[in-house]
Amino acid sequence: MFLLIAPFALAQDNKTAAAQKGAENWLAITDKADYAGSYDRASAMFKAAVTKDDWVQKIRAARGPLGKVESRKLQSAQYTKSLPGAPDGEYVVMQYETSFENKKAAVETIVPMLDKDGQWRVSGYFIK
Repeated sequence: MFLLIAPFALAQDNKTAAAQKGAENWLAITDKADYAGSYDRASAMFKAAVTKDDWVQKIRAARGPLGKVESRKLQSAQYTKSLPGAPDGEYVVMQYETSFENKKAAVETIVPMLDKDGQWRVSGYFIK
């Protein structure tokens, strides 16, 4: 039984690592306040849900008052094939403990998904 589980777990770990790399690249762009650039690098599903202008306006309103990122640490990463309100696919729900210049304790939730071209791209982003 272990031999059947081990390859599956390894495949999930590889997908989670690839999703994390994609998420962190996207976060780096967002951290530079290149909100149009973050939109351009988001998933097709993300772009179908919000226009570029709306995204830029919403993320500027959410992130602007927080100031610069001082630290960010991955707290959890969960691979899943289904999410509420989203089509079935491959997702990794990640939560980061983040400290901003003007908000010392925040939780960023970022959800990369495997896009149709085989690249991990962000499909959701939330700050609490």
